[in-house]
Amino acid sequence: MRRPVLLVIAHGSRDPRHAATVHALVRRVRAMRPGLRVETGFLDFNIPSVPAVLESMAAEGVRDVVAQPLLLNRAFHAKADIPAVLREAPSRLRIRQAEVLGPSPLLTAALERRLYEAGLTPADKSSTGVVLASAGSTDPEAIAVIAEIAREWRHTGWCAVRPAFASASLPRTEDAVRELRALGCARVAVAPYVLAPGFLPDRIARGAAEADVLADVLGPAPEVARVLLERYDGARVPVMAALGA
Repeated sequence: MRRPVLLVIAHGSRDPRHAATVHALVRRVRAMRPGLRVETGFLDFNIPSVPAVLESMAAEGVRDVVAQPLLLNRAFHAKADIPAVLREAPSRLRIRQAEVLGPSPLLTAALERRLYEAGLTPADKSSTGVVLASAGSTDPEAIAVIAEIAREWRHTGWCAVRPAFASASLPRTEDAVRELRALGCARVAVAPYVLAPGFLPDRIARGAAEADVLADVLGPAPEVARVLLERYDGARVPVMAALGA
C-alpha cells in the first residue's frame, strides 16, 4: 500500500527568501524520509498554487494526500483558508489535513539551536533574557499558545522569556527587549518564532535593534523537519487504517 503523498502548504510571500526557505525545508524532509513523495504548494504569491498541485496529483492518479500546513499556530489560515482550498480539491483525492507544527518541544529545541548559532552558549542561559517573537494573530487561542510556550521555555533555565508580536497583538519586540533590560538580565536575545524570512520577520529584526543577540528564523532546521514528519505520521495513520493497511 502506497503511503499518502505529503503536501506541504506554505503561505507564500513576495519576498523571494520565503519560497527559497520553504524549498530548503522540503529538501531536508525528503532527505530524512527517502521514498516519501513530498510536494509543495503556496496559498498566495508563489507558484505552484495549492489548487494547481492538487489538480496535477489527481491527474496522475494519486488518491491519498496528507496536507501539512506550514504554520506554527492554529489560527485563521489553519482554521479557514486551508480547509476552504482543500474542499475545492478534485473529488478523487482523499485528503487529510495534518495538525499545525506548533507547539512542540522540537520547535523549542530549534529556537535554542538558532540562539546558539547566533553566539550564545548554554552557559549564558541563566543571565540571558529571551524575547520569543512571533508574527502575531487576532486569534486568542494562538496568542495564548505563544504565551504558554514562553512560560514553559523560561523553566529550562533562561533568566526570563517574554512573548512579543510583529502584528495584531502586543507587546512589540522592542518593548519586550526593554522590559527584559529593566528586569536586570545581563543580555537580551531575540528568538524569532517564524519559519521563513519576509515582511513580519523583518519587522521583528528591526525591533531587535537594542538586543544583544538576534537569532535567525527557524527555516530548514532539522528539528522543524522532524516535527513536520511527526505531524504527517499522525495524520497518515487514520488514512491508512481507513484503507485497511
